[in-house]
Amino acid sequence: MRILKKYPNRRLYDTQASAYVTLEDVRKMVLDKDPLQVIDSKTEKDLTRSVLLQIISEQETEGHEPLLTNKVLEAVIRFYGDSMQGILGRYIEQSLMTFIEQQELYQRRMRDVLNANPLKLMGKLADNNLNFLKGLVPGANEEGTEEKPVDQVDKAHSENSQKKKPDTSSDNHDQN
Repeated sequence: MRILKKYPNRRLYDTQASAYVTLEDVRKMVLDKDPLQVIDSKTEKDLTRSVLLQIISEQETEGHEPLLTNKVLEAVIRFYGDSMQGILGRYIEQSLMTFIEQQELYQRRMRDVLNANPLKLMGKLADNNLNFLKGLVPGANEEGTEEKPVDQVDKAHSENSQKKKPDTSSDNHDQN
């Protein structure tokens, strides 16, 4: 974990890099998923949340579309001191983690599709379609059935055609 010390002059010192850093540098550390902790240089108090909130505040005012609308901020403020405060914090955290997991899953699946062999992908789609069609044809999935689904469809179609045709052979005989 990277330790940053905040000095009375409001400067942040990165103890790992032995250099002063800006809030933008801290934001990049967060984007890179580098674990960090900000500590007050005199009191050793953990100031991480305060610095992260400061970064969020700057991002919200830099012309980006705000993630935290006024309504959301007002609702959050109303929860402070409320008996539901702890539950809301856990709910927001769990919701964000679930959202991130779903986003990563979607991105992984898109990469798999884009990196897949097109012929294998088409073969898999064809197999899925064939299985779907087999489910529509009665008896197509029964063991021992030697008829192909296409043959079954043709047979059913011809049987229906036979039922609908009027018998015209007796009409011709009566006229003679």
